[in-house]
Amino acid sequence: MAGTPIRSRALPPALGMYSHGMVAPAGELVIVAGQVGADAAGQLVGPGDAAAQTRQTFENVRAVLEAAGCAMADVVRFQTFLTHAADIDAFMGARKALFARYYPDGAYPPNTLLIVSRLVQPDLLVEIEAMAVRRARPTAAARGRARPAARRKAASAKARRRR
Repeated sequence: MAGTPIRSRALPPALGMYSHGMVAPAGELVIVAGQVGADAAGQLVGPGDAAAQTRQTFENVRAVLEAAGCAMADVVRFQTFLTHAADIDAFMGARKALFARYYPDGAYPPNTLLIVSRLVQPDLLVEIEAMAVRRARPTAAARGRARPAARRKAASAKARRRR
């Protein structure tokens, strides 16, 4: 998990599968542009079906994250756009099924859900943005500095054994 959910006694429980906030560790931010329910060929999955589009949309978010070397567990924030308030239940149901697999520990990233008048194409019902944290990889310079430190530590341990 990339972040630690924030819990506060001053707030009521979250209304759904999200956290009120999340503390993200140091690393590189991975920003996922709004994804929609289109497959790899660009075909809309589930025309008129918010649940099918939600499932495809989350899978597209996952694909972008994997291309960046991350997983869904590295997400620290979602932002969701629906075009119809009537689709909230379908979205929540699809998300619940997917989140059981993505977040088996129940530590869900924050999510803001907005109802908008439409998306870029009128048949799109769901769009989801994400922000993730990819663990910082040591630079070559940092790896080089670590080697002498490790050698000093090993030499010190060897000297203690001789005593």
